[in-house]
Amino acid sequence: MKTILLLLLAIFPLRAEDGSAAWLRYTPVDDPALRSLYSQLPAYVVRLGDEPQLISAQQEIIRGFQGMLNRIERAADSPVPDDMILLATGDRLPQEFSTLRRPALEPDGFWLKSTVRDGHHVLLIAGTNSRGVLYGTFDLLRKMQMHEHLNQLDEHENPYAPIRWVNEWDNLNGTIERGYGGRSIFFGNDSVVPNLTRASAYARLLASAGIDGCTVNNVNANPRVLTPEFIPQLARIGDAFRPWGVRLSIAVPFAAPQLTGGLNTFDPLDPNVARWWNEKVNALYQAIPDLAGFELKADSEGQLGPAVYHRTPEEAANMIARALKPHGGILLYRGFVYNHHLDWHDLKADRARAAYDIFHPLDGKFDDNVVVQIKYGPIDFQVREPVSPLIGGLRKTNEALELQIAQEYLGQQRHVVYLVPMWKEILDFDLRVNGGDTLVRDIISGHTFHRPLGGMVGVANVGADANWMGSHMAMANLYGFGRLAWNPDLSARQITREWTEMTFGHDARVDETVSSIQLESWKAYENYTGPLGLQTLTNILGSHYGPNPQSQENNGWGQWIRADHQGVGMDRTVATGTGYIGQYPLDVARIYESIPSTPDNLLLFLHHVPYTYRLHSGDTVIQYIYDAHYAGAAEARQFADWWDALRGRMDDERYNAIQAKLTYQAGHAIVWRDAICNFFYRESGIPDARGRVGHYPDRTEAESMQLTGYQVINVDPWEDASGEKAVICPSSEKSCSAQFTYGGPAGWNDVAVQYFDLPNGSARFQVFVNEQQIAAWSADARLPSLKPNGDNSTRHTIVGVLLHPHDQIRIAGTPDRGDTAGIDYIAIWK
Repeated sequence: MKTILLLLLAIFPLRAEDGSAAWLRYTPVDDPALRSLYSQLPAYVVRLGDEPQLISAQQEIIRGFQGMLNRIERAADSPVPDDMILLATGDRLPQEFSTLRRPALEPDGFWLKSTVRDGHHVLLIAGTNSRGVLYGTFDLLRKMQMHEHLNQLDEHENPYAPIRWVNEWDNLNGTIERGYGGRSIFFGNDSVVPNLTRASAYARLLASAGIDGCTVNNVNANPRVLTPEFIPQLARIGDAFRPWGVRLSIAVPFAAPQLTGGLNTFDPLDPNVARWWNEKVNALYQAIPDLAGFELKADSEGQLGPAVYHRTPEEAANMIARALKPHGGILLYRGFVYNHHLDWHDLKADRARAAYDIFHPLDGKFDDNVVVQIKYGPIDFQVREPVSPLIGGLRKTNEALELQIAQEYLGQQRHVVYLVPMWKEILDFDLRVNGGDTLVRDIISGHTFHRPLGGMVGVANVGADANWMGSHMAMANLYGFGRLAWNPDLSARQITREWTEMTFGHDARVDETVSSIQLESWKAYENYTGPLGLQTLTNILGSHYGPNPQSQENNGWGQWIRADHQGVGMDRTVATGTGYIGQYPLDVARIYESIPSTPDNLLLFLHHVPYTYRLHSGDTVIQYIYDAHYAGAAEARQFADWWDALRGRMDDERYNAIQAKLTYQAGHAIVWRDAICNFFYRESGIPDARGRVGHYPDRTEAESMQLTGYQVINVDPWEDASGEKAVICPSSEKSCSAQFTYGGPAGWNDVAVQYFDLPNGSARFQVFVNEQQIAAWSADARLPSLKPNGDNSTRHTIVGVLLHPHDQIRIAGTPDRGDTAGIDYIAIWK
């Protein structure tokens, strides 16, 4: 059977897909028994009402059935004397259904019920509101995509929390801060784009995962969004979102009254400022009646805020929230407030303390339509941080948990890093407030302290690339965020299974492979970047992408690891350190205050220890750092190997795109591995017990080759290049070459060229054995940094090269504009 399947795939190639459909592909149901079962579903889709979301729900069922069952449903707007799928809010259900035992539904909740009316089968999709009906529709279609049986349906769901928003960090010029999926789908040339079809398609994706709000512009907000000429443009985005039940929100600059409003102040206690905000909010709601509210970043990373006038966040938030209140709008006030000019020499200084120190004293002073938006950890979207103590420190204030779907510090969607397992750990963490059972998910939802608002906000940053995020695999994070925001009780494995089967179909080999890569990817990335609570060890002063551990130190940003010759880690204890641990409830603080009871994966975030300190595993800290980095890089290589085995089991377009990403990740993981291991080897002076670090017998350094035209340079930071040096071809040269004599045994080998792919050109490379060309490629990946370093160090591997002793291996590099065709080394292995 398997042979027949592969032959059929060879004869009839799978249809190419660019990823734009994401998980809403609605591919044909090919199981005969299931198709027969689904064919018994009603042929009429009846909606009771004209709300845009009901119309969308009706159209979505028709679309889904056409794709999965190859039939077109009949649409109607009143009950028919036949089998039907009935879409209705609870208050519009016909009298015939009044005797049904209805479940308790909350706003946005839905009910799926198979029943009978006048002898006809009725599949009821009911909701407390039209958005709930839409969510129920997507749930039904999800079940069909997952090939579930629909006999005797009687299920209902309520959202776990009212705030289920995404933030897009789009700039009005069309760029996206920390965006890796192309240009903005909302803005360009300081205006809203003329065609918002893509924005509407995005709202459909959000709705299918239960997301009900979207802030469309950068939290570092441009005041132009509040000008009279721009508000009608924003209203067009609201119109594009509305059929899918997604409410528009905008990020606003706190200084707008002065920046664009004609006032000479933005003091929140000035009546003229309050009056300006009232007038502006009224104008917005006149244009966008269902505006969700505002997002506000203030007193953070250069954004002006109430501290300019020695006012507090509570005074600022309440002033704006009171303007929003009559319209039902809410204000999300980011708790990401800290001083980025800390004194690195002060051992008591600690950025991790900032959010708690600022907001905890204000608990209970915020109005009831203010929500403090708290990052999951106390620093900034790192690969691992402890749960922010502020989450448990606000008991009278609405909270929303901020997660990052965009992988700013986590491989920027060039690396597969699936974040649902991380988010599950955060949501399931017990903060033990008052010694009780207080999971993060219950605190942020408002359930624990009986607060009216709460939920989750995800920084998504989708773009105009066909597959939305620049990576097919990264879309699992967007889907997973929505599902967890709707129901944080779902397991990571369940969410992964849903996304995988809806995105790739029901080939068991494909589903198993994709799920395994996704579920293991976060731990692998943590291993080859920053294990033991070291954080991500990337370049925090620039790209946030490649390795640069020294950038953590000797500056005011407060992401320090305090690595020196004796040891590593931040002492955040109450007894001898910054006191950060004392911000936690007593039960958690007791665990973290003691080195022996601190979990190994947070050890260096919370304590400074010698490199020779032994972990619970028995390994020393330094040996664990070495071993973890080698294990993580090996697993990244394994991901690429697993994927290679899937050729022919999906369309070539997606297969090749994902294969290229995983192959790149495997090479970049080696860059990370070597950079971090060599950095800590130099800092500690302690060699790797397994003899790997600093010893690379399969490599020939470019600077040691016979060079024609190439010049040797020192790479900065030094650990980002093997041997600390590289060679570049000056722009004045048409081409350069580096040559050496192969000294290994005869046989078949793989040959890898480690080169630097600078973003401002497309250098070309050719590889020759003697005079035979064996490979050629262009360096056009558009990686960060304008100089050779770990941001753009890239590997090109040539598989199956026959080599004999004394063969001449030559690399020819042709620079292009600012891309200098830099080379680090060549590696050869069997």
